Amino acid sequence: MPSALDRLAPTRARVSSTSDQIADALRRAIADGLLPAGAMLRQDDIAARFEVSKIPVREALKRLEAEGLVRFNPHRGAVVASLSAAALAEYLEIRALLEGHAAALAAPRITDEQLAEARARLDDFACATEPARRGALNWAFHAALYQAAERPLLVEEIRALHHKVERYVAAAVERHADTEMPKTRGEHEAILAAFTRRDADAAACLTRAHVRGAGASLLPSTQDQSHQGDTR
Repeated sequence: MPSALDRLAPTRARVSSTSDQIADALRRAIADGLLPAGAMLRQDDIAARFEVSKIPVREALKRLEAEGLVRFNPHRGAVVASLSAAALAEYLEIRALLEGHAAALAAPRITDEQLAEARARLDDFACATEPARRGALNWAFHAALYQAAERPLLVEEIRALHHKVERYVAAAVERHADTEMPKTRGEHEAILAAFTRRDADAAACLTRAHVRGAGASLLPSTQDQSHQGDTR
């Protein structure tokens, strides 16, 4: 899989947190679609790309397996995992519940500085043209709001769920960019307005609707990708 690995950003990982850097790079490549479902993740190739031994590579792959992004096959080794439509629907429902709760906790507590940070991320998102940057800024916007909840474990769980479905979000947005981008921006503006009013009920309701509404556009992308070479 040299062509896909050649597009990963790092050329040599630092000695400290080597496995973290490798996991981050692979996670980003999976989210951006550079490593599609079913793609083989050969430890020798990854180690050569990052100029490290296979030990931190194995650690990174095990971490991604725990996140549901990588699966180990007995005869193929590590491959990028796929999501079924049913699994995606369940992840989105869990996300809706957790993110609604985070919004309800955060909205009454949010500071003007945190609102300004969320506004900056939302403005950046509106100007972004690359799917990878849009995905990162989408999470940055939501994370800027949820930090006011002061529930780091809750936010970490939400972040992990974002990683699981991000590649499907990007595919759906690209497929229907003319309609999905204005819709997403409008929903983000409404959520931010509710936070600005410190309206916990509205922030939670709008956030849940925002996440649940993504399902209709994501499911076709999931069905497409789940048939790409990830045979069990």
